[in-house]
Amino acid sequence: MSRYSPTEPSEDGRPLLRDASVDPSPAPWTPEGPPPAKAKRGILALLSLMLAVNLSASLYQLPLNRVIERRLCAEYYAQKGPDSVPVDRPIDEQLCKVDGVQQSLARIQGVMETAWVFGDFIMTIPLGYLAERYGRRKILLLNLIPRVCMLTWVVVVGHFDQLLPTKAVAVSPFLSVLGGDCVFNSLIYALASELTADHVVRASYFGYMSSVSYVVALLGPALASASMGILIYLPFWIGTLLLVIGALVIPKLPNLQSEHIWNPSQPHVSSPVLKASLGYSSLWSLTRERIQSFYIILSDYPKNFMLLLASFLLTSLASSDTKLLVQYISKRYSWTFASAGYLLSGKAVVNFTLLAVIIPRFLQRRSTRDADRFNLLYSRICLLVSVLGAGAIAFSATIWLLMPSLLTYALGSALPVFTMSLLKSPCMAPASSTDGETASPHDNIIFSIVMLVKTLGSLIGAPLMAFLWVRGIALGDMALGMPYFVSSACYIAAIAVFYGIRVYR
Repeated sequence: MSRYSPTEPSEDGRPLLRDASVDPSPAPWTPEGPPPAKAKRGILALLSLMLAVNLSASLYQLPLNRVIERRLCAEYYAQKGPDSVPVDRPIDEQLCKVDGVQQSLARIQGVMETAWVFGDFIMTIPLGYLAERYGRRKILLLNLIPRVCMLTWVVVVGHFDQLLPTKAVAVSPFLSVLGGDCVFNSLIYALASELTADHVVRASYFGYMSSVSYVVALLGPALASASMGILIYLPFWIGTLLLVIGALVIPKLPNLQSEHIWNPSQPHVSSPVLKASLGYSSLWSLTRERIQSFYIILSDYPKNFMLLLASFLLTSLASSDTKLLVQYISKRYSWTFASAGYLLSGKAVVNFTLLAVIIPRFLQRRSTRDADRFNLLYSRICLLVSVLGAGAIAFSATIWLLMPSLLTYALGSALPVFTMSLLKSPCMAPASSTDGETASPHDNIIFSIVMLVKTLGSLIGAPLMAFLWVRGIALGDMALGMPYFVSSACYIAAIAVFYGIRVYR
């Protein structure tokens, strides 16, 4: 491989680093964002990409359960003998809610979720380096490959039931080594952070991004339910089309990283962009160096920041229960997956109203003088609501008790808006920053670290929740709520962590 030149043009035609022979004193990194018009176009492109990618993922989850369940159900009754079910028509979905089928479904889903998160976690740092060297847009395109493969592979496994075993469906999530949710989110949140230097506007951007997630939660299950009623594989084809649209949006994203020149004379760590452009031979040696730079950077941050990272870990672990929600509703209340999808869309109405309408308007009218204290207070309130919601779901013996419980749980969905805003707070600033400085040349790395911590929480939560769900099915009755009891406990622990964070007055 030829040596990479620091002055080689980046994706938008400008040199990634300035030529030292032309300008021996490079300009230091500055926190100013792009012009408002460019920022507006940039956030619209980001939101469009998020919508396409997240909606395709939402279309994947619901019918995936039914495809796997249908095959497991056929195998289960085939073992019981030909007299157990009618042989002249498909097995009714209600007959598939037996413990044996649901436990096998939970195990396969647990393996798939763990594989997806694990590959994403171990490759976040190497792919972050590659994003700095080759551009974020190329890595975002790479990120779409495993998503397309997962959607199409389910169709293949479901269709060729005589050729491929049911467990073969768990192979495709291992492609997350090409990038998964952690890589995707760290890149788009870093891009959104660079679009403005105003913390109120930035918080609004994060609110809009969170609202997109809940628009997807609103539309995704209902669209999946409706389309799988027409053809069970139709949601997967729609999801693939959405990813193609996402691939067309990616070239329109802003390329801001080449506009930010990080002064390599920083005393505690050299620029990762500079390192990425100097042509190291080993990606893994660079990964080790990146981990070391993470440690060096984090050592400059206060206790408040470490506590905030701990809260991200706990809340990510707790929110792993959402992956089980469709299975939980289907098994505990003997609902079809399609009906459960419509119920989840109803829950998402609360999320969407809260994050797309109420929170952005509230942030715009709020005084900026006490923004940090308000962010901390509202984070605690969201966590308390999540404790009550998760606990109520666990205790819901009937579907009529579950509905208000889901709505209560949905009210805690505003938490990321306030916690992500706290990242830019002066009380989270490194010791080397100047008084009142909220922007840092390490912002991109900090967002990557946050996404890594969240992914670690999901990596712990995925197998844990699957284990608790399988165990709960075996025990029956109130034990079915075990995953949500544990989630509630994790939210309580996160509240305790938040009480250790102190803001400056």
